Amino acid sequence: MAPITTRFAPSPTGGLHLGHAFAAWFAHDRARAAGGRFLLRLEDIDRTRCRPAFEAGIVEDLTWLGLAWDGPIRRQSDHFDDYRAALERLEGLGVLYPCFCTRAEIAAEIQAAGGAPQGPAGPLYPGTCRRLSPAERAVRLAEGGDHALRLDIGKALALAGGGLTWFDEKAGLQAARPELLGDVVLARKETPASYHLAVTVDDALQEITLVTRAIDLFPATHIHRLLQALLGLPTPCYHHHGLVMGEDGVRLAKRDKALTLAAMREAGETPAGLRASLGLAP
Repeated sequence: MAPITTRFAPSPTGGLHLGHAFAAWFAHDRARAAGGRFLLRLEDIDRTRCRPAFEAGIVEDLTWLGLAWDGPIRRQSDHFDDYRAALERLEGLGVLYPCFCTRAEIAAEIQAAGGAPQGPAGPLYPGTCRRLSPAERAVRLAEGGDHALRLDIGKALALAGGGLTWFDEKAGLQAARPELLGDVVLARKETPASYHLAVTVDDALQEITLVTRAIDLFPATHIHRLLQALLGLPTPCYHHHGLVMGEDGVRLAKRDKALTLAAMREAGETPAGLRASLGLAP
């Protein structure tokens, strides 16, 4: 068996919290216990929200936690060409289409239709722009308006064929069901890759053999497995661990202003104490 390679991949859009610490330690410990490699990736494609100060804070926090990574940090913003190449391949397969809908327009169409099939994150895209004719698409593109590139899930599944599976260390062998997420966005005019595309390409290029991440990302793996098949990329093993919850029983999140590791450090917390509170071995 090839040595285990794991990664921790935060976005520099705010300070790390206890949930990030658990995810980083979990990936690090799995790799080191097997004599493997632990990599650090910064998912900084969203240039409107990512800040150099947050990146510096991530490095400081991880160093304080006692973590050391192998090799240089991979910053997604340095590798847009990798994602464009993947998009070009998918376009060549005929599984992408431009979507000109705004969020408000999508919501209005769903309301007018009396609802839409539900995915893990809410109503699925109703396929409005998938139904445009080639001529209509050409006119809209020539107008130069904002648009996204969506994956035509029906065409993609037909091309990839059946029988796609992936293995999760906790849940076992899984049959991939990308249709659960519908026609997901893979890129926008101002951003050359969505999370789904970038993480799939990155994991392959970094030769990740074990993807460890929180259970809330379990559904995304169905799409990632399909993209791996379409792009001819290897499929790693997965381990979707539990979420770290706050005192209110809600998972910790930056948007909810979860207490940061920097604040905990200033309050006198220690890495050993935090590991113990998370149930991790010393």
